[in-house]
Amino acid sequence: MSIKYKLTQKGEPGVTGGGTKKWYASVVTDGEMSVDDLVKAIEKFSALSEADIKGVIVALENVVQDALADSKIVRLEKLGTLYPRISSEGVNNKQDFIAKSHIRGIKVLYKPGNRIVNAMKNAGFERRE
Repeated sequence: MSIKYKLTQKGEPGVTGGGTKKWYASVVTDGEMSVDDLVKAIEKFSALSEADIKGVIVALENVVQDALADSKIVRLEKLGTLYPRISSEGVNNKQDFIAKSHIRGIKVLYKPGNRIVNAMKNAGFERRE
């Protein structure tokens, strides 16, 4: 396995005209895996049927959605951790804060588990043009 990348020339951020341009690596994705693709790959390591595996994945999606919407941190062991984060505008007085007006955004953050981090560190690199 190797992580595919290409080189892109970029200027310095915030410098008029771009300043000194340097070459940076960026990932070149090599396709994607759908739930069906994941199911087929998992079947090779499991005694479960295709329908059972797909059912578990769909159930996991639903349970994770509900947990995050209920402000819970979801720890998926070696896979990693998902947790909700919000950003808001500041107010001078606590009593002036109105959620619908002052909360600007919500997102889900992901922190990969050690096994995934190590897999990425140990992957080779392959340059693409």
